[in-house]
Amino acid sequence: MKPAWKLELAEARLMIEAAIRVSEAEGARETICVADDGGCVIALARMDGARRTGPELAIAKAFTASGHKRSTHLLGEPGGPAAAGGEAFGIHAMFPGRFAIFVGGFPIVVNGEVVGGIGVSGGTGDQDKAAGLAALNALQEGLGPSYRVLTELDIRL
Repeated sequence: MKPAWKLELAEARLMIEAAIRVSEAEGARETICVADDGGCVIALARMDGARRTGPELAIAKAFTASGHKRSTHLLGEPGGPAAAGGEAFGIHAMFPGRFAIFVGGFPIVVNGEVVGGIGVSGGTGDQDKAAGLAALNALQEGLGPSYRVLTELDIRL
């Protein structure tokens, strides 16, 4: 047995607030979801004017990033494992409505362990990425230097 880090509501809120700040600055109306290491929602925020489809998409992105331990845009890109011809092609059919293979999901990795996932939906791909990365950076700042949060665009574990 080994001890496990657990993402809690305070950290999820910190991440969502940072994502919202960046989204507002870019003029995007996003939905942001932070999930735990099992893909269960800890917190969800839908900005005023955000698309009605945003919550389901953000939840799916957070679930996928947490469970598959990689940024979601890496899954479906040409040559990615879930793209046509890839070794995991069709994986999204195993989790109908829960598995996202497009931009906007990031695993939350603290000290080398996946503790959850964040999903962002509603802006352009670049806006979704910017909000997600802002959230990861905010978590790093909030936890301080004794923790290491991966704050990279292309996270693969």
